[in-house]
Amino acid sequence: MERKAFLIELDRDKIEEAEEKLKALAPRIREEAAAKGIGNFSLWGVSNLLGGYGEYQRDARLATLESAVAGCGRVLCAPGTMQLMYHDLGVIRQDKSQIRYRVFFTKLKPGCFDEYKRRHDALIAARNGIVVDGPDSNFTIWHGAGYIFGYCEKVKAYDHEMTEGERREIINWETRQLEIMDWLTDDVDWITGETHEPVRRIL
Repeated sequence: MERKAFLIELDRDKIEEAEEKLKALAPRIREEAAAKGIGNFSLWGVSNLLGGYGEYQRDARLATLESAVAGCGRVLCAPGTMQLMYHDLGVIRQDKSQIRYRVFFTKLKPGCFDEYKRRHDALIAARNGIVVDGPDSNFTIWHGAGYIFGYCEKVKAYDHEMTEGERREIINWETRQLEIMDWLTDDVDWITGETHEPVRRIL
């Protein structure tokens, strides 16, 4: 099995049309994904950008999904073409009722690809191969066409009110990240005071 992500860019005047088509065809798209060996498939959006995640048994195209967005946009990055920038798989819950999703989109500032990768490689190295039970599970971050797409299954059993130490750590990390990327989703609006759209689940 290989984890893959993909990106679709919709025409801004066709967002509603495309998403209505996708939701109407959702049962067919899911059936096609299952038939082609694509598990744990989902599709997410912010503004006119859609990001998909799936666990592929083999290379496969989802023709029904592609036809739904035909005339409304274009595939920016096909499955298998996005670069994995970070991973923390942890202990993966097969029962998805145990998790909640955290999915996010950002855009790298020009020339910041290498620095983004360096910072996240350092996080991987700091774990020293140790697998922890939570709170992050099945966490991957992908890059393509200048965009960052993150997919994470947060383990509900670890949900808690943020401590002051955790709050400071997050603020320090995210403030540094603002040097190299701009948020498209609303993940750090509580830090910056800006307003962005929340991520929306399409499929």
